[in-house]
Amino acid sequence: MKLLKTLPPKTIWLSIILVVALMVVAGCAAPLGSALSVMAQTSSPTPVVAPVTTTAATLPTEVAIDQESLANLYDQVLPSVVNIKVTLAAGASSAPSFQFPFNFPGTPNTSPQDQTPVQGEGSGWVFDDQGHIVTNNHVVEGAQDIVVTFQNGLWAKGEVVATDPQSDLAVIKVDPPAGVDLRPLPLAAANNLRVGYAVIAIGAPFGLESTMTTGIVSALGRSFPVGEATGGRYTLPAVIQTDAAINPGNSGGPLLNLKGEVVGINFAIQSPVRGSSGIGFAIPVSIVQRVVPALINEGIYHYAYLGISGQSVTPEIASALDLPENVLGAYVGEVVSGGPADKAGVQGGNKPVDLDGVTLYAGGDTIIAIDGQPVRQFNDLVAYLVTMAAPGQKVNLTVYRDGKQVDLHVTLGERPAAPSQPERGQAGLITPHAAIAIARDQVTTEKLLKGDITETIVTQDSYKGRPAWVVQLSDAKHTASVVVDAHTGDVLDSSVK
Repeated sequence: MKLLKTLPPKTIWLSIILVVALMVVAGCAAPLGSALSVMAQTSSPTPVVAPVTTTAATLPTEVAIDQESLANLYDQVLPSVVNIKVTLAAGASSAPSFQFPFNFPGTPNTSPQDQTPVQGEGSGWVFDDQGHIVTNNHVVEGAQDIVVTFQNGLWAKGEVVATDPQSDLAVIKVDPPAGVDLRPLPLAAANNLRVGYAVIAIGAPFGLESTMTTGIVSALGRSFPVGEATGGRYTLPAVIQTDAAINPGNSGGPLLNLKGEVVGINFAIQSPVRGSSGIGFAIPVSIVQRVVPALINEGIYHYAYLGISGQSVTPEIASALDLPENVLGAYVGEVVSGGPADKAGVQGGNKPVDLDGVTLYAGGDTIIAIDGQPVRQFNDLVAYLVTMAAPGQKVNLTVYRDGKQVDLHVTLGERPAAPSQPERGQAGLITPHAAIAIARDQVTTEKLLKGDITETIVTQDSYKGRPAWVVQLSDAKHTASVVVDAHTGDVLDSSVK
């Protein structure tokens, strides 16, 4: 301190600055040297940029494992998924006639003058080692020629074994060529899905074979009007909704869980543009397990039949029909005369009520359980009949009637064969000629007349608020009157005098 006091002020300040500078240089010497060393090692006329590594090893472990699992699953399942190309008759349409269908790629020319065969395409999968391939009915409907192409590029001719329009399922059979080892896909346990479960779809969307998409189960228990193709009388229950990308050409391909088991068959989308909008539908494995073996063994699946029509109870319907609040179930609007439900005493509505322009009928039963299984909506009842019941089986219906629960014992029948689509006029109503044909079938089935029909009169009328044709058929002694729904072709009433 004494020395500093003897130095001039200017000298003192210069000394301080010099000491600080030396300290900074000393502190930075090591990193600066390292930096200079790196620069020397990489120095060249052309600058070298270190590559960025993007291999799975740099990803989090769980992500890498997930990627490998999906890739392995794809390799495992792909040999069991096939592409199906069909040739339809000239002028035919490749589009099924139910709501929100898959259509095949391209727009077929349906002009009657054009004799060029229509080409269609879909997907399918190996069901067993006997050469049976499962796909959709609408993929092969009307096909004159079927070619099944396997994952390795080899192909074989396919023959239709049997189809079921009511479930939109079909089975075709192939004799696999040399070099193709049939690898059946395992079926998942029925009713084992939950909303949120991961699923994958494999097929040939837009003809692009061997395509895999992933998603989740978006919803369960949807219903779908596949029966419209044969008269609009039935719906497909328990349908799976998924956001996995499904497009035209995915029809008939499998929807799989992460074990590679089939949980459903992709068959429809809801989209205004015929492309994936994140809402796809699959036929559940619970229906596949029952229908497909029956098609292979018998050529037909026998559906249980209750003989009612109705809808799920909603707040609006409960209010309109004066039902108690929060009593959920399947409301019975109509009971088919002489059907299983009618014979067991199930009551349908009989008092017309208007609900936003739609005529409902109050006074019917509300089915709240079948064989002890709760029925919260109409689809629950249909699902039980399709997946758990059979013709001739006795079931117990618990119905809510006049404030009380009533148990009714019903012996189920077999669903009537769906009639062919009746001829329709310009207004969309079935023609009088079609109504007469339906009435004649009804008279024959119910044996209403014993003699030959000598006179036929058909008049347009209404029945419980619905447009209808009233067909009177007479023999030498009696006249049978048959009321036919002018929209659907259903027989609404029949009698004889």
